[in-house]
Amino acid sequence: QVQLVESGGGLVQPGGSLRLSCAASGFTFRSYVMRWYRQAPGKMREMVAHISGTGGSTNYADSVKGRFTISRDNDKNTVYLQMNSLKPEDTAVYICNAANYYSYWGQGTQVTVSS
Repeated sequence: QVQLVESGGGLVQPGGSLRLSCAASGFTFRSYVMRWYRQAPGKMREMVAHISGTGGSTNYADSVKGRFTISRDNDKNTVYLQMNSLKPEDTAVYICNAANYYSYWGQGTQVTVSS
């Protein structure tokens, strides 16, 4: 059974940091491109970051470049999103996605940036 389980969200002050994790199971993790998306209330889902199967290629939305870093550990079947210098506009549910021939989604983890 395929599972993507996100963790690490929470409430943080502006300028703070969080590290999200997405633990995968039920498929050949290293064969899948992994992405983090986010969805804020009333807004469309936005792709935040992308990492290739080997981890050698990454891509970011302009809104998070220089602040967020995506990485993966293929031995642990886990993808990470390190988020620094967080802003109130980063508040959203962050959702993990695995894509190859199939596309799998996690349930998401809430990130709230507020003073």
